[in-house]
Amino acid sequence: MSAFTLAQKILAAHAVTPAGEDGAEPGRILNCRLDLVLANDITAPPAVNAFAGMGAERVFDKRRVVLVMDHFVPQKDTASAEQILISRRFAAAQDLDYYFEGGDAGVEHALLPELGLVGPGDLVIGADSHTCTYGGLGAFATGMGSTDVAAGMALGESWFKVPESIRVTFDGRLGPNVGGKDLILWTIGELGVDGARYKALEFDGPVVDALPVEGRLTMANMAVEAGAKAGLFAADPRTLEYCRKAGRAGDREIRPDPGARYERHIRKDVTGMEPLVACPHLPENVKPVSALKDVTLNQVVIGSCTNGRLSDMLDAAEIFAGRKVKKGLRCIILPATPGVWKSVLEAGLMTTFIDAGCIIGPPSCGPCLGGHLGILAGGERALATTNRNFRGRMGSLQSEVYLAGPRVAAASAVTGVITDPAAL
Repeated sequence: MSAFTLAQKILAAHAVTPAGEDGAEPGRILNCRLDLVLANDITAPPAVNAFAGMGAERVFDKRRVVLVMDHFVPQKDTASAEQILISRRFAAAQDLDYYFEGGDAGVEHALLPELGLVGPGDLVIGADSHTCTYGGLGAFATGMGSTDVAAGMALGESWFKVPESIRVTFDGRLGPNVGGKDLILWTIGELGVDGARYKALEFDGPVVDALPVEGRLTMANMAVEAGAKAGLFAADPRTLEYCRKAGRAGDREIRPDPGARYERHIRKDVTGMEPLVACPHLPENVKPVSALKDVTLNQVVIGSCTNGRLSDMLDAAEIFAGRKVKKGLRCIILPATPGVWKSVLEAGLMTTFIDAGCIIGPPSCGPCLGGHLGILAGGERALATTNRNFRGRMGSLQSEVYLAGPRVAAASAVTGVITDPAAL
């Protein structure tokens, strides 16, 4: 009997033609049934056009096609309003159960886990590269182009080349200001931005076992920044409890088989590791925070599908309590979903943020992709809890973006330079 990695196990379970004992070996092409197909306000319109162009009339299942308007919301201009109009009309014509816009919308990859729309063992495709986020729940989830997603909408199936897997094991104990963001930044720094190209990253070890699910979602979200097809975590009791709270029932644990074969196995003892920062202009350009203490900032952004969840807001608020944002610096906070926004309000964090001098925006991708709510001018420098720092990613080609976790971001907003929270 073959021993499967998480990626092999999930793809084999979804294969239209049973993969068999040895049928999910890396490199094999499998046609698989899909549990969920996703698009957003940027990627849905071309998918809608492709859907019509291929002669499709109805989506395969109106409960399994999800559209989330999250990048340019509220609509920033006429072009973005037209994009959303196309998406809204398609959702209405197809009678989709899950179309999110306005007050019920949030950043897609934070919203879907929160609402229980994805879970362990699922196979998900999305017209967004950070669809890999759902691997934090033990799902095989990956981004595809809008045309492939259109085919998935119509057929409920897609083809996959079974990827090789790289196992990343974290040992030791995390420090108080180190979390999932630092673990994935270390991984990207170790592998490079193409070191896991068309491979699955599978994370384990005692540090991962103790990591809250929101931290795992952060890590899975950035697997693609190492070129990975997916980032995967075993679904354990922590995962099942998270899913139960999201309204799901019937989920089961899923783990790799003992003896599963990995292309490569990386181990890291994180004991004593300080917070990490990705420097311009690639996520692989990772340095310890202590090496960047003289880097001045114009803007700090806390939010996104990477670090806009409640635990991230709590981390930031702990740093901001009784402190002020540095004069002349803009600190933008974007809770990722209406649920997170409400929890932030109910917990009194909104007062903490406002008293500190932060700008609080709606649940939105905001400036992460250089689209809205915090664009950088030439020569400006930002530190963000987002996932990419390519040249021009957040505005001007002459701007710079650094990436870090929410505690480093908040501390840096207070001092105006990149700062280790321990220094406060």
